[in-house]
Amino acid sequence: MDENFHQDHLACKGCDKQLIACRYIVKEENPYCIPCYQQHFAHNCDECSKPIGPDFKDLSYKERHWHEFCFKCCGCQTSLVDQPFAAKNEKIYCSDCHDNNFAARCDECGEPFRGGMKKFEYKGKQWHDHCFTCGECSQPIGNKSFIPRDELVICVPCYEEKYAQRCTKCNDVINKGGISYKNTPWHRECFTCTHCVKQLAGEKFTSKDEQPYCGDCFAELFAKRCCRCTKPITGIGGTKFISFEDRHWHSNCFNCYSCEASMVGRGFLMNEGDIVCPDCGRS
Repeated sequence: MDENFHQDHLACKGCDKQLIACRYIVKEENPYCIPCYQQHFAHNCDECSKPIGPDFKDLSYKERHWHEFCFKCCGCQTSLVDQPFAAKNEKIYCSDCHDNNFAARCDECGEPFRGGMKKFEYKGKQWHDHCFTCGECSQPIGNKSFIPRDELVICVPCYEEKYAQRCTKCNDVINKGGISYKNTPWHRECFTCTHCVKQLAGEKFTSKDEQPYCGDCFAELFAKRCCRCTKPITGIGGTKFISFEDRHWHSNCFNCYSCEASMVGRGFLMNEGDIVCPDCGRS
């Protein structure tokens, strides 16, 4: 200790025992005999409660101390020196015993999640990487997209193959932008006029024999025609028309052929197929 003593003055700081020819330990720059050192400075082992003297390794974890030979798993009694371990309820366990007793378990296989394993969670359940599989093809889903169906998870290819709606026209899967017409699904770009192939999504249209037509094509192909202007009477937009003896007129075309007075709601006469008001008919 870089200091000089008479032989009878080199004594234990704790009990004054002379230390000549005795083992001693220097602590806080003072010499102590082995019993005093153990009494004042040595930690007690958490397992056997005996002091951890200078002849033993002192293994510590969170202010707890063990002899090297006492540092064991409380489950299987395997030595934990230089081994991974975990603490639970004031006890220490090897990694296997800790996982078997306390680790979360896979909802598919029931085995625990061990350190370093990936864990997938969905709707309160959890799976190992290799257990989180498609309910149809049984292939691991991993980080790929999936679609829930009942209690299963389905990978996108399987879902599209077996469950997804398909376009009535092209039979391809509808994964976005679909519309429904007469309870059948269509892609927006596939829902077109049967005659001119104009896209009908967001447009006014009508149907004939269960087939959709734009207003122009329907009028051109199927609508009645006005006897006066010869243009189609479509009815689209609430157009009113008048019929008489298999002849048809727009309401604004149903006028006297002579004076052009409107005949809507009035009596009229026929003059060689033309409509005339009573006044013009008498003249």
